[in-house]
Amino acid sequence: MLASVAEYRIAARRRLPRLAFDYLDGGAEDGDALRRNSDAYRQWLFKPRVLTDVSRCSSTTQFFEREAAAPLIVGPTGLNGLFWPRADELLAQAASRASLPFVLSTASTSLLEDVRAAAPQGDLWMQLYVQQDRGIAEDLMRRASAAGYSTLVLTVDVPVHGKRDHDTRNGFRLPLRLSPKLLADCLTHPHWCWQMARTGSPQLKNIAKSVGEHADLSRHSAMLSRQMDLTLGWRDLEWVRRHWSGKVIVKGIMGIEDALLAAAHGADGMVISNHGGRQLGSTFAPLELLPGIVAAVRGKTEIFIDGGVRRGSDALKAVALGARGVLLGRAPLYGLASRGAAGASEVLALIMEEMLISLRLLGCQGISDLGPAYVGRDGSRDAAPG
Repeated sequence: MLASVAEYRIAARRRLPRLAFDYLDGGAEDGDALRRNSDAYRQWLFKPRVLTDVSRCSSTTQFFEREAAAPLIVGPTGLNGLFWPRADELLAQAASRASLPFVLSTASTSLLEDVRAAAPQGDLWMQLYVQQDRGIAEDLMRRASAAGYSTLVLTVDVPVHGKRDHDTRNGFRLPLRLSPKLLADCLTHPHWCWQMARTGSPQLKNIAKSVGEHADLSRHSAMLSRQMDLTLGWRDLEWVRRHWSGKVIVKGIMGIEDALLAAAHGADGMVISNHGGRQLGSTFAPLELLPGIVAAVRGKTEIFIDGGVRRGSDALKAVALGARGVLLGRAPLYGLASRGAAGASEVLALIMEEMLISLRLLGCQGISDLGPAYVGRDGSRDAAPG
């Protein structure tokens, strides 16, 4: 096991060609939102208590009446087969072994049924993009429900894809086409190149199955990038409920007004998220908005957050400020991309170990002890917006 998520990131960068690593690691435009996500956690400092009994410290919590080992969820990430074969199945297995939920992306490269077979006891959630042909989303919901997925995560912040300069620079296109630049990059990353040659180009298998077509990465990636349903609105949560009987979370909330609308329209939860800094190049970090949204919602629905978490202590800061749980995106992918299944499990174990250490040092016996009294803003920084 490496010492930190940052070291797994370095290892992933060494193993992956530039095109694949930038797709994993990069943000929109100049990367300002991406950097702000991580920087936001440094603006909050702990205020520990001492001389408290922490001999039986636990990070256990609950999501919708189901127990989890920590307030962590392995969040949805797309095209993971670009980093390791059967990536989504391996991530689901790692989450299940760690007793954490796993969210499968619509843009996954493993069938949702295969992910369920790989993690038969896992708490699996399904992330949903809604395209112009809503029959695709309806079929995905039907299949996920039949496979025992417990929760639907409706992503609402991608009417169009953000501008990602790194993809333009690298000539990132789907399917991947061998160019002199890519060939030179692949020759310096032989392990990745050999895996891709052996297993073939990753495919958006769930979309292909729900469309009723053979896998065609070029066609199905174009459907995701250019055929999103631009008419999707708050009233469509009723349409989602007609096709999904489990819990529904709205992902992509970035303001009090939308948070209140999500609660008013019956969402069981929301994720404060700027899509990992991959959509708008200039936005607030979710953590900056968390305290104001928590105060406005006042417990009417569960609040989750993602973006920028690289330490167990980061996750504890979000929980102290009112988040029910934290979705991990890039962190477990760095582990997966560097060391496969072992790396994904190691990153989750590392973050959970850091959480327990920090909980004890804070003087907390468990997650329920955390609250705003345990954190404070760095006095040299401006206050976060409400």
